[in-house]
Amino acid sequence: MSFMHVWIGRFFKCLSFLIASLPAQVRAALGDFIGLLWFDVLRIRRRVALENLRRAFPDWSEAHRESTARWSLRHMGRNLVEYTLFPFYDETDVARCFEIHGREHVENALALGKGCLFLGMHLGNGDFAIATCSRIGLSMNLISKLFKARWLNDLWFGMRRKHGTRFIAPEKSTFEILKALKRNEIVIFVLDQFMGPPVGVRTRFFGHETGTALGLALIAERTGAPVIPSYTFRKPDGRHVLVFEAPLPGLSAPDESLRKENIARMTQAYTDKIESIVRKHPEQWMWIHRRWKEFRD
Repeated sequence: MSFMHVWIGRFFKCLSFLIASLPAQVRAALGDFIGLLWFDVLRIRRRVALENLRRAFPDWSEAHRESTARWSLRHMGRNLVEYTLFPFYDETDVARCFEIHGREHVENALALGKGCLFLGMHLGNGDFAIATCSRIGLSMNLISKLFKARWLNDLWFGMRRKHGTRFIAPEKSTFEILKALKRNEIVIFVLDQFMGPPVGVRTRFFGHETGTALGLALIAERTGAPVIPSYTFRKPDGRHVLVFEAPLPGLSAPDESLRKENIARMTQAYTDKIESIVRKHPEQWMWIHRRWKEFRD
């Protein structure tokens, strides 16, 4: 391990200890400050967030859209602050930090012995939610790209691995996904970002054309594993709600000639489900992502 890796690790532990010692209200204020700095001072992707909100909510006033975008960044700032608490988070903290709704849907799905697929999205503090899933005894596998910088991978993914989360790289991921399902574990597909061909299909999100990854539908069709929408959101008092919804209907046409159409249909159904959830908590979704790029065949 290089000197830089050791130094970064020690710095993060010291920072974590310092932030964890602060009152919850101060930590929330620190997260809000990061979000306001991002949105109002540095203005990083401010225009992207507002353009996305104009597409999604054309009937809203500009003031409402700006407030929603600002709150989105404030929640992202709080997420960053909460990440520093990970070294101290364990099973005894779950009830204090989270309300969990619908766990029976996951238990019923796993009872089938085919594993379980989570339909995930960038809403609320997903990293905190995944760590909580691991802490309540669920075996979690997240499909996620790695950073180019090794030290950042060690910091960002290392702490999450300590909570029990396994990571699967998108490249050549099918084998690892199938192995996880065979072990009757959970695999999370985060499906709310743009994806073009050949691994994406044409979909509509908030009424506008975009592209969405088709991998979840392909794996669900191949394995018959249940697909459960899973998301989290932050309550006004700072606690989080982790929601597991009932499994979505599976693919229904056995005719091989209709397979491509079924994959596209199910991917659209997953996209529709994400849209319905984002509409409930728009201030906590990641509006700075360029979701509506041109889909070119």
